[in-house]
Amino acid sequence: MKIISSICYWWIVTISLLISIPVGLHAQSENVKDEILKHGEVIRQAFADGDIDKIAILHHPSVVKALGYNDLKNGLDEVIAGVRETLANFELEFIKNDVENILIKGDLAVEQTRFSIRGTPKDGSDSWIFSGRTMVTYVRYEQSPTGWATIREIIQPAN
Repeated sequence: MKIISSICYWWIVTISLLISIPVGLHAQSENVKDEILKHGEVIRQAFADGDIDKIAILHHPSVVKALGYNDLKNGLDEVIAGVRETLANFELEFIKNDVENILIKGDLAVEQTRFSIRGTPKDGSDSWIFSGRTMVTYVRYEQSPTGWATIREIIQPAN
């Protein structure tokens, strides 16, 4: 009888562990997902505010961005030079940001999102809307206020 109760005990412990491991991993993934979503909110607000310093700190120094077929930015200096030029001429407002998927693997996260940005020229001419899909890769980065930094991004225009 002791053998049967001992076997039952180990089965219960094993099943409990097998159930709790995926639940723990799911909770951890949800926490990381929330961190990535918060990072996105912070960076969109930094663009809306024209805060180039905040935009810079939210990107990894080795960032590479493909903003269009013929527009590849290598490194933080190139990315920020492009941001500086854009924000000198336009105010930007993210009017749509529909996250389709976030893949989390250790200290990397990949987000796929459909977005729309309203650009308002500072010269008073008519505003425009740019829509597309982006795939952003984030890496854990202690120097970022969110704990994450953009390290790769590809933008696919809607039209």
